[in-house]
Amino acid sequence: MEQQTNTANNHNQPSPSSWPTKAWLLLSDVRAQSPLIQCITNFVSMDLMANTLLSAGASPAMLHSLEELHDFTPHCRALCVNVGTLTPSWLPSMKTAAQLCCQLGTPWVLDPVAASASGFRLKACMELVELKPAVIRGNGSEIIALSMAFTQPGKVSTVKGTDSIHESVDAVEAAKLLAKSSGAIVAVSGATDIVTDGNQVVGAHNGVTLMQKITATGCSVTALIAAFVAVDKLHALDATVSALAVFGVAGELGMRNAKGPASLRMHLIDALHGLDEAALQSHVNITSLS
Repeated sequence: MEQQTNTANNHNQPSPSSWPTKAWLLLSDVRAQSPLIQCITNFVSMDLMANTLLSAGASPAMLHSLEELHDFTPHCRALCVNVGTLTPSWLPSMKTAAQLCCQLGTPWVLDPVAASASGFRLKACMELVELKPAVIRGNGSEIIALSMAFTQPGKVSTVKGTDSIHESVDAVEAAKLLAKSSGAIVAVSGATDIVTDGNQVVGAHNGVTLMQKITATGCSVTALIAAFVAVDKLHALDATVSALAVFGVAGELGMRNAKGPASLRMHLIDALHGLDEAALQSHVNITSLS
């Protein structure tokens, strides 16, 4: 791919002390503006993604019919595309919606679920990256596979399912390469969530391990990223880091009352809905890694 420069994100990072304030202001903007977020996503994640967006104050729309896109997508503030249950019949809708966003200047976010699980899936993800997402969010294995597909295509190997066999820190260089080649902000979820524009690297250190035992938490934080980018599309890196931290803090607070994955799912949504400035000021943990 031709290298691009994401000039909208070439600015100084907030200082560690100001990250909680930045996260609170963005969450407040989402609540005040209730941006309409279109999600073309997998069947497994629709419920939790929609409830995550609603709890944060956004307005979710789980709409994927090709026949409706030209009427509906122009009214959205952001688009989230998730390839989890990808089929040949859904791919045209994903690409058409992304193309519309490009034409309208609407930010969209890609979640390349299990990118290297099959040749069809990897090719679809590569075609979607060509349509200039503002943000790409995946786990370590997904980001490494997608980055290698553009830089070392002969070395991409298939992986088992959606689970990552790489830690987020293992994917830092791959994420930087993918960001530089695509022009997107790249986020890698893990024990530490990594976010980069190809030069700056930021780490969000919030969340709890048990969140990995709840299906679609990764998908849901991608949708939350879309909502945050919708209200501050000129600073997609800050919006992405903040969304990851906010979701992680909600998990930490929800864990106080949880007895296992099922109850954590419920309490996470409740915590996200009830987050206030004091909670973010005391819990947000974001650092520069570059």
